[in-house]
Order: sequence, then C-alpha cells, then structure tokens
Amino acid sequence: MIKLEDLTYIYSPGTPFEKKAIDSINLEIQKGEFVGVIGHTGSGKSTLIQHLNGLLKPSSGRVLIDGQDIWAEGTDRRAIRFKVGLVFQYPEYQLFEETVYKDIAYGPKNMGLDDQQIDVCVREAAQFVGVSESLFEKSPFELSGGQKRRVAIAGVIAMRPQVLILDEPTAGLDPKGRNKILMQIQRYHEVEKNTILLVSHSMEDIASCASKILVMNKSKVFTYDTVEAVFSRSEEIEKMGLAVPQITRVFHELRHRGFDVAPNVYTLAQAKSEILRLIGENTAKG
Repeated sequence: MIKLEDLTYIYSPGTPFEKKAIDSINLEIQKGEFVGVIGHTGSGKSTLIQHLNGLLKPSSGRVLIDGQDIWAEGTDRRAIRFKVGLVFQYPEYQLFEETVYKDIAYGPKNMGLDDQQIDVCVREAAQFVGVSESLFEKSPFELSGGQKRRVAIAGVIAMRPQVLILDEPTAGLDPKGRNKILMQIQRYHEVEKNTILLVSHSMEDIASCASKILVMNKSKVFTYDTVEAVFSRSEEIEKMGLAVPQITRVFHELRHRGFDVAPNVYTLAQAKSEILRLIGENTAKG
C-alpha cells in the first residue's frame, strides 16, 4: 500500500538553518497493516507522515501509494489526499462548521458525493468513533474535549480513506478518553481492514493496538518489525530515549535477576501467561 524509495527531506536547504529531517528512507507497508510509529522528538516521524499524502514534497526519492508515484507528472494529488487521510495532533482545533453533522460531512462534500452518499458516510463515521446522532445538530464547540476529538477523527474517516494516519490521537486526554478512542480505532481497523499508521509517544498505546512498529531515530528508520521483535530490543530502544511499556521493563529486570522469562512481554495478558508458565514449571520440578 505504501512504498518509500530513498526518501529524503531537507528543511531550509541552502541556508544556515538547513536540516535533514528524514534521510534515505526505504520502507514498504502492506495493505491492512496497523503500524505504530514511534521516535523521540526530532526523529523525523511527523515529517515522514506528511509525505504520505503529499503535504510535503521530497527533496529526493519517491513516495508510492498503491503503486502510484504521488509526485509523478500528471498525478492527481487531490485524489491521493482523499485516499490517505491524515488526522493531525489536537485535530479538534480544526473544527469550524456550525454543527457536528456539517463538520463530519465537510470532506465527503468536497469529494463531490451527493447528499444521500454524504449522509451514509457521516452516519457510518460517527458510529465508528462513538459520536451519537443526538449530537449532530449541536455546535462542535459545545462538546467535551474527548467528543471534539472523536468528531474530528470522524471527519477524516467519513472520506473512507484506504490509509488512515493518526498523529498522537490521544494526546491530552484523560485515561478513560484515551482508552475509548484507541478501542474505537481498533474496531474501525477490524471492520474496514484498511491500513492504519498510529503515531504515539505511548508505548502502551502502540502495544495494545499495532501489529507492527516503525521506530524512527535520527532521521532514519531504526527498525520496522513485529511488535514482539521490536520490544525484544527494549534496551536499545531505551538508549534512544524512548520508554518501553512498564510491563516490558519489569520482565527485562526479571531476566537480569535470573528468571527464565520471555524477553518480549508487552501486555498484561502476556505477563500473566508467562508468570503462570513459570510457576507451573517450578511446581513440576518440585
């Protein structure tokens, strides 16, 4: 679904402020993957995702979406932006319409859909993110922070993108609001089977949702692999200034203390299973 070939982007080229934000990135993300994107501040992850729907033009290299070079001559980049939906950090600041319904409908309307098609898109998107139809005629500015966030995400989902990119979608929310949004994003992925990239500083969020993890470090891809494989390298990741899930740190400490536990535990369910296995083996040995 997404292919990057030697992708490089330089901010302010030819000036004293020149900075290589991403450097010679080669990457392939298959259709239907749920990818967690992590990296310290300045690692290049935000610059990377802005290339995927043509908001930024590469200094060199190519970006291919579904086999199409989005900067090739004759490419309809407007169509690409409908295919690749991008939800920015704090998307509620981009709400502007009179009602919730109109805000969610803004994207489908600009796609040229008729009123009936728009209505279907709005209602489906609202249902995915848990926005009640009773809120449709309210001003989005009357809603709570979590509700605003869900309305903003619904506005992108309503365009039915093949790729959905979310930049820190839970930033600033309380634990209950964060968990609700993550559950709704997971459900959306399970139903639609499309490609999702979730940018987050929270390893717990990534561990609970993603099937693969892309780790950015110093403008390059450090690794792109399964969740299990990435968290088995937790010591390397922590040296970059990134925090692995707390449960992963606990199990690495157990290994250091001589317990024969798996190195890639990253959820409570895995932790429970591993501890019960260890207890069972020790019991059997007497």
